[in-house]
Amino acid sequence: MAGKPVLYYYIGRGKMECIRWLLAAAGVEFEEKLMETSEDLEKLIKDGRLMFQQLPMVEIDGMTLVQSRAILNYIATKYDLYGKDTKERALIDMYTEGIIDLTEMMLQVVTCFPDQREAKISLAKDKAKSRYLPAFENVLKSHGQDYLVGNRLTRVDIHLLEVLLYVEELDSSILDPFPLLKALKSRISSLPNVKKFLQPGSQRKPPYDEKIIEKAKKIFKIQPS
Repeated sequence: MAGKPVLYYYIGRGKMECIRWLLAAAGVEFEEKLMETSEDLEKLIKDGRLMFQQLPMVEIDGMTLVQSRAILNYIATKYDLYGKDTKERALIDMYTEGIIDLTEMMLQVVTCFPDQREAKISLAKDKAKSRYLPAFENVLKSHGQDYLVGNRLTRVDIHLLEVLLYVEELDSSILDPFPLLKALKSRISSLPNVKKFLQPGSQRKPPYDEKIIEKAKKIFKIQPS
């Protein structure tokens, strides 16, 4: 019997958090090996374990996988969260890419210079309200179903819930003009596996603070953008 997946990253959310979310939503228990220093990362590189010399990395089913999209695709396929046919998968991929764009915009808030932070937050909120949230509200309105694709849970519902929670951390009232997104957020949050992941003490990572940001910059040798 295969062991639990092992996730290699650090204490922050970053590009691993969506992988944590997807595994948790699928009801899959996983272990984490968290980098504490840049030397921890360098050791993985020197040992030849990181194909492109960067994290995230996941050991699963006897494989060592890198590149977050590849990891997410594998997990979604394995646990039947990737639609029933190629048309559904195309929609899932398209919606997911939009979610990734918004998520990466919010990650820039973390990596920028402190004096740029307010401007980055304002930009992320503006794009969320004017571009991304209306798009997903319209998808739900167009078909009147409980989920984004195929009227059943897929990976994109999990990805969307994650990013909705992130934008609410920037502005708690940001979803008020989007009743269908608010309903989807409540619906997905109530699923047993997701509800468990949202509880205190889970492997879900907290919002960034200065301590986490500084640790990430040291481990990954990040320069502000």
